[in-house]
Amino acid sequence: MSLRTVTATRYVTPLREGGSLPAVIEADDDGLYVVKFRGAGQGTKALIAELVAGELARAAGLPVPEIVFVLLDAELGRSEPDAEIQDLIRASAGLNLGLDYLPGSVTFDPLAEKVDADLASAIVWFDAFVTNVDRTPRNANLLVWHHALWLIDHGAALYFHHDWANLRGASRKPFALIRDHVLLPFADALEAADTRLSATLTPALVADIVATIPDDWLDEDARDLRRAAYRDYLVERLRTPRAFHEEAVRARAAHV
Repeated sequence: MSLRTVTATRYVTPLREGGSLPAVIEADDDGLYVVKFRGAGQGTKALIAELVAGELARAAGLPVPEIVFVLLDAELGRSEPDAEIQDLIRASAGLNLGLDYLPGSVTFDPLAEKVDADLASAIVWFDAFVTNVDRTPRNANLLVWHHALWLIDHGAALYFHHDWANLRGASRKPFALIRDHVLLPFADALEAADTRLSATLTPALVADIVATIPDDWLDEDARDLRRAAYRDYLVERLRTPRAFHEEAVRARAAHV
């Protein structure tokens, strides 16, 4: 698989509700994108999680805005009056990551919106698979656009890669935080989601997506090792028994 690459031409506005100060930018294809910057506090690991988890979600049939690579020139920030933004753009020169901007979208409200059980179950299953800690009622990272649900912001997923020294056994661990998932109340079809998605996310597909991680987002002296670690972690996590799925089922049963 391959992602499109666009070049940033105009910094439009910061999105200050995001801790890493993402922004809406305009690109040379006249499109608007929400850009996650490599120079932000989480560095390229957040971009890798966004890329890998986002493309796995899309492959699983979940609604994710198009993801693109965004080339950024440090000079783009010269006209910005905010020194913090200037510093961030300078630190992010090179390849960054963007998601198609959804104009007019609104944040998902679990009290006002109902979600189809199959979709909710697939999202809960998937977030347990990629250990996404950011899908709670406090921070749902779900948008409603044209009456449809969209998944955004997977930068906090795959948190195993923040502790390479303790990677052994990480792939077989459950994900207890799934109990806090905003869609858990709607997710009464987890078994069907497990059957469908575990068959869809094949080892070959995982390897293809992991292969798209740009070289300069990885440690120069361990690029092959890191790609292999992402691939092996995800493939092993999909093997039965899937502890993350069993944990999600338990959490759902306790919630009812």
